[in-house]
Formats: sequence, structure tokens, C-alpha cells
Amino acid sequence: MALESMLASAWALEVNTGTEGAPNWVAVKGLTSFKESIESSMEDDSDFDSDGWGSDQVTQRKWKLECEAKRKKQTGSPTFIPDPGQQFVLNAGNLVGVGSNVQIRYFRRDGDEQAWSGYVSVEYKGGGGEVKVLEPFSFILHGQGERTPITNPAA
Repeated sequence: MALESMLASAWALEVNTGTEGAPNWVAVKGLTSFKESIESSMEDDSDFDSDGWGSDQVTQRKWKLECEAKRKKQTGSPTFIPDPGQQFVLNAGNLVGVGSNVQIRYFRRDGDEQAWSGYVSVEYKGGGGEVKVLEPFSFILHGQGERTPITNPAA
């Protein structure tokens, strides 16, 4: 059986603009890069009973999503009306403390069952750019505690 590559562009990201009890999931449109990373803190748990072999144990994990997008407006509007998902992330990224925390979910749209939900603190990286380029929109979503596997909304 031949194997085929999976595309990074199959990932979708949504923000909850409602509440946890009454969620309103809004897509963050215009993504051009999506990178999930998990960092692990390891501690040596070797002992005298291991016949000289060392051992490590995970003591903490952190997760984050590094995203890039092109700043978009709603289609058909003569004036700039920002994409609601992008604007929600930008607004949270300009606040400090718990104001920068939002609930997200991210999942694959290609039939793979991977899907996660969690709370993140938004680090907005700013806009702008050269005269000839589309305005970039980049941000990092830093996980606040554990991410939870969910049923894939695209299924």
C-alpha cells in the first residue's frame, strides 16, 4: 500500500466568541502557516537498581500553536471589515492578564480524527509590512493547561 503525504493546510482553527456554556465557534480565516509544538520537561529518575542504565521521566508538558495569516477583510465589503476570527485573536492579543485568554479548538479537515480544544493566552506579533506585500498577521497561542481531545467537528 502506498502512503500519501498529509497537507499542513488541512488544519482549521476556531475561537469561541461566546461562553463556555454557550459557545460560538468562529473560524480564523486566512491562515498561511500553522505549527503545533509540545515542549516536555524531563527529570532524571535514575536509581541504584537500574544496573547502570539511566532513566528520564516527563514532569511537565506545554503546548502552543504558532500561526501566520494574511490580514483579510470580509468579501464584498467596499470598506475594511476585518475577518471576525482574526479580529477576535488580535483584540485578545492586545490585552494583558486573563483578558488575553481565549478558548480555541483546532482540527484537521481531511478526515483525520485529530481535534483538540483548550484555553490559550494570545501573543499577537503585530502587522505591517513592505509596500508590495499583503499585510501579515502572526500570533502565538500559548496553551493554558491541558489541551483536550474532542470529536472532530469536520467529521
